[in-house]
Amino acid sequence: MATVNKNLSVYDKATIPSAKDLRIGIVVSEWNGTITEPLFQGAREALLDCGAQEQHMIRWNVPGSYELVFGCKKMIDTQEVDVVIAIGSVIRGETSHFEYVCSATAQGIKDLNVQRDIPVIFCVLTDDTLQQSIDRSGGKHGNKGIEAAIAAIKMASLGN
Repeated sequence: MATVNKNLSVYDKATIPSAKDLRIGIVVSEWNGTITEPLFQGAREALLDCGAQEQHMIRWNVPGSYELVFGCKKMIDTQEVDVVIAIGSVIRGETSHFEYVCSATAQGIKDLNVQRDIPVIFCVLTDDTLQQSIDRSGGKHGNKGIEAAIAAIKMASLGN
């Protein structure tokens, strides 16, 4: 497992560009909100720690992870952002619904990255159990939202 003995929240601030001038969009799935809200908070705190300004962060909520792609596309089209973070959580159930949602969401975010000039960061947990999601949203493996925020800053600064 990739996260065994790894804390996702650790970063070296000295190696990260300043986020002071970045306009950052964050699209958050309301589904599994007990997971997505801590992911958002982790991302927000890391962005602020790296110099982002609260007034330059735009948060939109969407009903579920499947809707993240449209939310991110609409944000890129209307909000003049430098980067978008897509935050979601899909937990395996008893049907194949998990595979469809995970696949469509990942492909949609990949497509936005290929078709648009604004990076979209994939912060969608796709876990087998609720405990795995808890462990990655502020639990024993740290907070994947922090990792997404750092990736967002680096990608928005790429080439600058």
